[in-house]
Amino acid sequence: MKVVYLWLIRLFSIMNIWRPKNKVVYVMSFDDNVDFIKQLAQRLPHKYVLYVLYKSNTEAAATDLAAFGITTRPFSDGLKFVFEDISVLMSAKLIICDNYYAFLGGLVKLPTTKIVQIWHADGAIKKFGWEDPTTAMRSNSDKHRFQKVYDHFDEYIVGSKAMGQVFVNSYHEKFDKIKLLGYPRSDQYLDPEWQKKARERIFRSAPELRNHRVILYAPTYREHQNFKLPKGLGSALAADPNALVVIKLHPVLRDREVPMRRIGNPKIKFYHELETSDLLAVADTLVTDYSSVAFDFSLLPNAKSMIFFMFDLDNYQKDPGVQDDFLDWLPVEPVYKVEQLKDQISASPVVNFDQFNEHWNTYNDGHATKRVIDRYVKFLESN
Repeated sequence: MKVVYLWLIRLFSIMNIWRPKNKVVYVMSFDDNVDFIKQLAQRLPHKYVLYVLYKSNTEAAATDLAAFGITTRPFSDGLKFVFEDISVLMSAKLIICDNYYAFLGGLVKLPTTKIVQIWHADGAIKKFGWEDPTTAMRSNSDKHRFQKVYDHFDEYIVGSKAMGQVFVNSYHEKFDKIKLLGYPRSDQYLDPEWQKKARERIFRSAPELRNHRVILYAPTYREHQNFKLPKGLGSALAADPNALVVIKLHPVLRDREVPMRRIGNPKIKFYHELETSDLLAVADTLVTDYSSVAFDFSLLPNAKSMIFFMFDLDNYQKDPGVQDDFLDWLPVEPVYKVEQLKDQISASPVVNFDQFNEHWNTYNDGHATKRVIDRYVKFLESN
């Protein structure tokens, strides 16, 4: 079925190949680049119109963009996408994607159209693409299809050589496709005005967090439903009697909160309605594992300490895998047992993020959005 679907995409691409190239298309499956998209819309040369094709999980962001005057339309794989959205993509001079999109494998790639990946994280602990251990077990046709998608990207926007090398290894691409421009969303973490507003948003909804040490537990998403939080985690996180703990799990995993909720510890809070990015702005300590929030948190002035609680590292190394050299560049040694986590929470050692940021946030200096937009506006104006 996937092969047939991709052939349909190719057929409709050919049928629409002569459309005027007067659009810029942003394909959105993450909702954290809204400010970048708005600024891009404002800077586009007059003959171009911005379209945002969005996945259903980003509907709130799409609504915001539509209110700003940007044309948005939902999409999902299927015949509706083939009949209605391929024509939009084939009218684009520039396509910006925030993720791997299988439909690219069937899209006819014109030499005058540029396809750019602006990944949804500025660093990577876990593996993906060819580096994911499970990829080796896929069929040859699957592998061919994956590489066809990777090869459709002309450029990869990254914030460091380290992240560029991750794409080179994970997508089997050449480093000359890597553009060291910085990750646009990182600008907010270096903006005092955004920091202030983020704190205000949090304290307006959760005033009890003010004037406390805030410990944010934000582990990465697990695809497998057999994932369980280890016994005693709640008590370990709440080891500092003067701190408040905020648990922020992926929506798919929220039922894993039940054991900690049953404890009824008043120092453990659950704020599903609050954005993780805003919570980072009030956290003193971040407890995570393989999540890219580590690369965001390290940019903030309030970041005092970080704990990598990798209790399931042995299993995670098998699927999806972690970067081979991650122990060399983590800002602190990871902990693997609840007792170790408790000790680290109590000790609260201050962490120096300078080397970590030099490695992963090299070009995330608060001006990434401008550099990225300047580059692609210049490309549009030259054609």
